[in-house]
Amino acid sequence: MKALSGFYYVDCENDIYECKARGNFRQNGVSPLVGDRVDFEKTEEKKGIINEILPRKSSLIRPAVANIDKLFIISSHNNPSPNTLLIDKMTVLARLSGIEPIIVFNKSDMGDFSEWRSNYEKAGFKTFVVSALVGEGMDELKGELKGSISVFTGNSGVGKSSILNCILGTDKIATGDVSQKLGRGRHTTRHTELYELDFGGFVADTPGFSSLELDLNDYTLKEKLFDCFHDFSDYADSCRFSSCSHTKESGCAVKAAVEKGKILESRYKSYCEIFEQIKDLKPWQVKKK
Repeated sequence: MKALSGFYYVDCENDIYECKARGNFRQNGVSPLVGDRVDFEKTEEKKGIINEILPRKSSLIRPAVANIDKLFIISSHNNPSPNTLLIDKMTVLARLSGIEPIIVFNKSDMGDFSEWRSNYEKAGFKTFVVSALVGEGMDELKGELKGSISVFTGNSGVGKSSILNCILGTDKIATGDVSQKLGRGRHTTRHTELYELDFGGFVADTPGFSSLELDLNDYTLKEKLFDCFHDFSDYADSCRFSSCSHTKESGCAVKAAVEKGKILESRYKSYCEIFEQIKDLKPWQVKKK
């Protein structure tokens, strides 16, 4: 349920056990993640040792979570404003891991999100516009969370913890103001933790960040990058060349779709930027899992 300072808090039969992981995990370069299902043994009252991490159906490195069904990518109206490259990178990470990406725009009380919502809905994403301050859109968001293991992630200051407090009906998660000098939020969430929802399911709050780096040494990213942009798929078969990278080639139907406004230009720019970073990666450089 929570990982903090080398301790792992395991929910077993409605009790929480503070556990350490066996040393062989560290030797093998593996650590338990929030969301993991584990085999552990009790050592004393409410304490234990994790012996085994059960097979994961999905995992992410940042945020460090496992067995997630849905990744809610949170943005805000301003301070900070939506970052399309960051949003698109997160959707790629989610889809590579078999997790459903969902876009949430918070702070609707500060301005109009209709164009942002329309753009991402046209790109095929479930998209929500909410305000943690006044409660707008929260019932719809709860309906999407119900019965799933979900994660909130996004830039610092976008209001992830405020949304979660609104959903939980408490103020148990610390929130902070956006730094006017830096134009970004302060990291009020210091660790990743799962919270059980009274209407069914679990959701994790995670530390915010100001930038995100994909694993550029993972050849799987190069192989599957285009497939992560579902909104491009209808056009690829019409490209002049079967080996088209959809970046610089003449006769590229994806580029033509961008020019005609059928594909969002910002999405295409994100694709090209990521592709440019990994285009020279070779199959033998594939990262060992």
